Amino acid sequence: MARLGAHVIIAGQNEVEGVSAVKRIYEENREATVEFEQLDLASLQSVRQFVQSFKRRGLPLDILVNNAGVMLVRESCTKDGFEHHFGVNYLGHFLLTLLLLDTLKHSGKRSSCSRVVNLSSSAHRAGEIRLDDLQNRHCYSPHAAYCQSKLALLLFSYHLQERLDRGGFPVNSYAVDPWMVDTSLYRHLTLPARLAQIAIARLLFRRPSQGASTVLYTALSPSLEGDGGGYWSNGHLEMTSPNTFDPQLQLRLWNVSCRLVGLQEHHQP
Repeated sequence: MARLGAHVIIAGQNEVEGVSAVKRIYEENREATVEFEQLDLASLQSVRQFVQSFKRRGLPLDILVNNAGVMLVRESCTKDGFEHHFGVNYLGHFLLTLLLLDTLKHSGKRSSCSRVVNLSSSAHRAGEIRLDDLQNRHCYSPHAAYCQSKLALLLFSYHLQERLDRGGFPVNSYAVDPWMVDTSLYRHLTLPARLAQIAIARLLFRRPSQGASTVLYTALSPSLEGDGGGYWSNGHLEMTSPNTFDPQLQLRLWNVSCRLVGLQEHHQP
């Protein structure tokens, strides 16, 4: 994105890694406009502070990539008391997107829509949304919690597109499955599983640059202009599990999520 001339803001929790990423981009392209900003998706206060800081600058927002994620974390809670997968992978992105939606709408045009790219996963197929136990407190399973968070993000991506279409706003929402990518996402595996993953990753997993290909396609491709929505993998639209198309489940999750993050229940795009 920086190579194409975009002003890129890398938002993340780890300042050392973020500044290192900025440095690597500058080393590749001295003309790049790229910076790091602190953002902890495990804290709703941090999300609100990031948005306030961004909006004070008066910058446009053409592309928002919701890329943060944790996987197979032991039972724990975010700073706001949410189950960790649900809070970081879903609720943090949910609040961030809705608070930035007015900027996305104002930045988009009929001929050049703004875009929201949500990183889901094929693991959504094993997910289940239990609205009476979104925090997985009855019977905790790291795998079930991860799958639920990726299903929730997909339901949000679909419902957001439906609301944007209904309002006629120049913003498109896409969900992306980057497939299995060799990153630090697997750091919470048990030691034997981690050693096996490292060995298998060398043969079967994608490099981060390869995993980013469909993210970049949905964020940048002119062929998708005005054609929002869908779940993308390997550069192609794919079908998702039947429950992702349930409008009542989408709406109920949206309303519950609004209450959890302190927004009006029927928050409109």
